[in-house]
Amino acid sequence: MADLLDIAEVGEQTGLAPSALRFYEKRGLIAPTGRNGLRRTYHPDVLSRLALILCARGAGFTLTEIARFLRASPSDAELRARMAEKARQLDDDITRLIRMRDSLRHAATCTHDPLVECPDFKSTFEPTSSAV
Repeated sequence: MADLLDIAEVGEQTGLAPSALRFYEKRGLIAPTGRNGLRRTYHPDVLSRLALILCARGAGFTLTEIARFLRASPSDAELRARMAEKARQLDDDITRLIRMRDSLRHAATCTHDPLVECPDFKSTFEPTSSAV
């Protein structure tokens, strides 16, 4: 069996404060395996679960939605519909962020004065069928 991680080790590896880990535990998102003295201990699999939680938070899911997702079964049609809608929203966000990244890369080397009036820079912000 893999070595257990104490709460400080989990915090170090995830960048989360122990208080955040305790909060996630209280919300039912993670569970400790026990204690080593006064410290909570976790199975190493908690790191993957926390990576999923942090990714979902970054994608705009609430903790309530994440908790529901972590308990979901394939028969949860409402949750599946919500996940599909969120995937579409993320596609839109990714397209918008790629356009912004490409514009910034161009602006970083562009000599047009002012930069925001550069035709190449401006072209990345022209409305498309999926933009705006």
